[in-house]
Amino acid sequence: MNTRRRDHKNRVLRPRESQQLDGRYRYTYYSNGKQKSLYSWKLEPTDKMPVGKRPDISLREKVAELQRQEMLFGNCVSGDYTVIDLVERYVAQRQGVQQSTKEGYQTTINILKRDKFGKRKIKDVKISDAKMWLIQMQNKGRGYSSIHTIRGVLRPAFQMAVDDDVLLKNPFEFQLATVIINDSIRREAITKKQERDFLKFVKEDPHFSRYYEGIYILFKTGMRISEFCGLTIHDIDMEERTIDINHQLQRLSDMEYVIEQTKTNSGKRVLPMTPEVYECFKTILKKRKALKKEPMIGKYVGFLYLDKNGMPMVALHWQKYFEHICAKYNSIYKAQMPKITPHVCRHTYCTNMALAGMNPKTLQYLMGHSEIGVTLDVYTHVSFEDARDELAKMKIV
Repeated sequence: MNTRRRDHKNRVLRPRESQQLDGRYRYTYYSNGKQKSLYSWKLEPTDKMPVGKRPDISLREKVAELQRQEMLFGNCVSGDYTVIDLVERYVAQRQGVQQSTKEGYQTTINILKRDKFGKRKIKDVKISDAKMWLIQMQNKGRGYSSIHTIRGVLRPAFQMAVDDDVLLKNPFEFQLATVIINDSIRREAITKKQERDFLKFVKEDPHFSRYYEGIYILFKTGMRISEFCGLTIHDIDMEERTIDINHQLQRLSDMEYVIEQTKTNSGKRVLPMTPEVYECFKTILKKRKALKKEPMIGKYVGFLYLDKNGMPMVALHWQKYFEHICAKYNSIYKAQMPKITPHVCRHTYCTNMALAGMNPKTLQYLMGHSEIGVTLDVYTHVSFEDARDELAKMKIV
């Protein structure tokens, strides 16, 4: 006796499939201990949709999609997969990233855990939903840079789901600048006069003069501040007059000091010293006190600048020094100094070299840029004063 269940068309139904009295098909399954169901008016893709019913895929297409998602995402059916689930899965696969990147990941996860958007099912997130969420974050006071970082985690996370055939479209695949206002201040290079005035002020100030050599080196080498902080006495070759940049120093939010690889492979480079930079390093090494016990970060010892606790100075130290110097300068002089940071020093150096006519490939090497486009971008951001000065040097026939 044939006991297999059949539908109204006498087709054999598979396990968990059934047909209701009204003709609709049902598939029953369990997720996280709860019974759930899929429904459709069609059993097979070739079936015709009953008159008056909304277009829909067949039950067996839905079951196939469900099974594929279960295979990709384990026991948690991706139909129930939330945004936070997806991001945590993406982050877990990102091995070998720098500590600063890991902290960015964790910040995004913490935000999603507090925000109801993180609990939304990924299958329900539309492009308009993603845009509105970012707009709401900015309206609540979150800055463009922070939102850019968060979106920088969510976009590849959703792309992972698209690549795995879990989603058809990435809801975060759009230009951020078309959605929220870029209220971040562009870090511009300062003028040559401002640089001269700033360095003169630092050199002559009874308190801040102790940092003059370090600040001068930042202006005249274009080093990243993390690269400069990571320098040790072993990286400075006074005979060959070179600076060996092969690592960087970071201090994490939990106050842990870590040595990392340079930002890019191109970041590993050897810089030649100008005579003035050589004299600055000479002064730094001369002033540096010999310690009974040098702080060791990883395998590195002999850092150039130490704080009051005997630990290597990090980016935050120098950012604060620049901030205090600018504040004191502007409290004295009517002509105000713009905001200057270690990165402004780097951008100023790059701009000055470009204006001096340096070959872009040479400048790319000195800056440690991985892409020539990053270097060339500096050539497109000269000021009116720069253009006027350059034209004045030219002989127009």
